[in-house]
This record gives sequence, structure tokens and C-alpha cells, in this order.
Amino acid sequence: MEQRIEDGLSPYRVFPRQEWAARREDTPMTLTRGEIAELQAFNDQLSMKEVEEIYLPLSRLLSFYVGAMQELFRAMQRFLGTEDAKMPYIIGIGGSVAVGKSTTARVLQALLSRWPNTPKVDLITTDGFLLPNAVLEREGLMEKKGFPESYDTETLLRFLTDIKGGYRPVRAPVYSHLVYDVIPGESVEVDRPDILIVEGLNVLQTGQLPKDGKVIPYVSDFFDFSVYIDAEEEVLRRWYVDRFLTLRQTAFRDPKSYFHRYSKLDDKEAITTATSIWERINLINLRENILPTRRRAHLILKKADNHLVQEVALRKL
Repeated sequence: MEQRIEDGLSPYRVFPRQEWAARREDTPMTLTRGEIAELQAFNDQLSMKEVEEIYLPLSRLLSFYVGAMQELFRAMQRFLGTEDAKMPYIIGIGGSVAVGKSTTARVLQALLSRWPNTPKVDLITTDGFLLPNAVLEREGLMEKKGFPESYDTETLLRFLTDIKGGYRPVRAPVYSHLVYDVIPGESVEVDRPDILIVEGLNVLQTGQLPKDGKVIPYVSDFFDFSVYIDAEEEVLRRWYVDRFLTLRQTAFRDPKSYFHRYSKLDDKEAITTATSIWERINLINLRENILPTRRRAHLILKKADNHLVQEVALRKL
């Protein structure tokens, strides 16, 4: 965080890494080294120690929140005399491109699914709710893919409304990073999980308040808890370029890849191209749309340049 948030007026309590790690207490490690390796997203770094010191305490905290919500739901059932089905607890995870959102989401899904009160934990990304490339090209938005205006917000809000409304099953569209587009006719089924994790760039964003007084829902309105993953701009730029260089040698070589043309670049050309994309698109999106939502999160994970979380800021109750 460029501006620290530990002053007396801050709504957050800031924990240095070791102080946060102590919050694990006697929480057992339920993941093996092999499982952790499989959960690690492309070009990210994840170790057993990182899971033990950062994500186990976070899963313990979230289990408290979920348990309290479940107890409140049962109390409301008794109060109202209803038999409504339990609604999923929704966790939002936001942050910049290349910051490690996917790894965090998958690790939390795996850990939370092993807690007694949350046996079913589903995960979706908002990539599936991007407008198809054909629409983005027609509207002149391909250079703003990942910006708020590039999403089918109406469909995403309807999906979250159905989840909270208890409909089953609910389907979400699927996105392919290989072809860089939404896959027509494909969907993933979400059938009333105990927890639903929603991961994406702009999940914490709001919009302008309506002048006519009409209610406009935002994606973040549906979250019971939210996490923002933070890192300095220069660190994010380096991670993005490193990821681009690695993809040039792997996924971009697939002739079906949307970015296959980049596989033929030499090192200097690849670094120049990746830096240009970062500065022209991702950095602007970070500054204008993503970073301003940081303080809306319930919890902020601040990463150092070695990909390790060095500080955790938790919103005070």
C-alpha cells in the first residue's frame, strides 16, 4: 500500500507477517505439498510456509465469519418461522493483473472446503462475464478489455442475484485464455454451495450514484467478505513482463493461441511489447479502476517483490 493504513483513524488493523501467522494457532494443515503445487497459478509462487503463515489463518478467520452467518440465518428462520434454504456465503477477491488472484482463490477454496461447516466451496472468475470479442471490437473496446465497461455486467448481476436468491442450479459462462474469448454455449454449474468465491479485476468497484434515486446494484453488494491483493506498481509491471516472457515460450506457441504471434519475438522485442501492453492498458486500468477499490475490501494482502505476503490489513468490526 503506497499510503500505509495503520494510523489511528484507519478502519483497518495491520498485521506484520509473523504476527498474522500466529493467528493460525492450532489450525491443522490439510493440504499436502503436491496439492499446493497444483494450486499454484501460472508464474506465481506458493510454498507450504506461505500457506501455513498466511492462508491457514485467513481460512480460520473466514470459517468464523461463515459460522456466524450460518447461526444468524438459523436465528432468522426461527424468528420468521420460515424454512428458507441457506444461501451461499460469497467471498470476492480483487486486484491487479499478475498479482496472484487465481492462486489465492484456489488455495482458499481448497482450505475452506476442509472446514466442517463449509464442505462445498465453488469458485468462478469474472472473465466469463467479459463481452465477446466480436462485441468489444464492434464497440471499440478491445484495448479496454478488463476495464469495467468490457463486462456484461447485467448478466453478472443476474447470476449473483440468482445465487443469493437460492435458485439451483445457476450457470456462469466460461472464458478461454487460449483463444482470449468467451466460449459460446459453454457454462459452469453452481449448485447452492456453502461458499462461492468470485475472483476478478474489478469485483470491488462501484459506479456513480443515480441522481433519480433508483437503486443500482453493484457486484460488490453481493459479497459477504472481500479480499484485495496488493503490490507496488513497479513490482506488478515486472511480474507481468516475466509472465509474458514465460508464456511466449509455452502457451503462446500453440497455433490456436490468440497471442501466437508473440511466440516469435526475441527477448528484447518481447520485453518491449509486454511493457507497452502493461503501460497502455493494465497500468491505466489499475490506477483508474482497480486500485481505488482497495479500501473497500474487508482484508488486504500486501505482497513483496518475492511474491510473499508481508503484511495483512483487516477491517475492524
